[in-house]
Amino acid sequence: MNTYTDFTERTVEYNKLLSDFKQLLKINGLKFTIQREVILEMLYNSDEHLTPEALHHLIQEKHPELGTGIATVYRTLSLLEDSEMVTSLSFGAQGKKYELGAKDHHDHIICTTCGSITEFVDEALEQRQKMITQELGFVMQDHSMQIYGVCKNCQDQTKK
Repeated sequence: MNTYTDFTERTVEYNKLLSDFKQLLKINGLKFTIQREVILEMLYNSDEHLTPEALHHLIQEKHPELGTGIATVYRTLSLLEDSEMVTSLSFGAQGKKYELGAKDHHDHIICTTCGSITEFVDEALEQRQKMITQELGFVMQDHSMQIYGVCKNCQDQTKK
């Protein structure tokens, strides 16, 4: 029996997220633009972890009329990450992949061959982490776990 679950639930409604984003832009003296909103919307609606380039390509595909530049994508992602509205996973020379922070806590399994990312929650693991921090007299504020390895698909490909 599996004690973990795949995880993709969003915990923040889009309108609340958009309102927070507009406030963030205002605080930073930046204008709210349709391009920035589309970046947020694409992240919100994606079940994938996106590189800035993949996000830019997706925007160009779905909204070519906006003419959103890659620099706008990078700047917006940086702002969102600094404000903790998005989180990123680093892939060294391959760069970062981003996801919206509008989900409950979850962990990641990352394939080092193809770059696929699987999100999961394991309550027994979460409880063990809490026990360890308590035993060591540590007050946990947040945590993340990334497990790196080779996914089943990539393993099967090498067997052929």
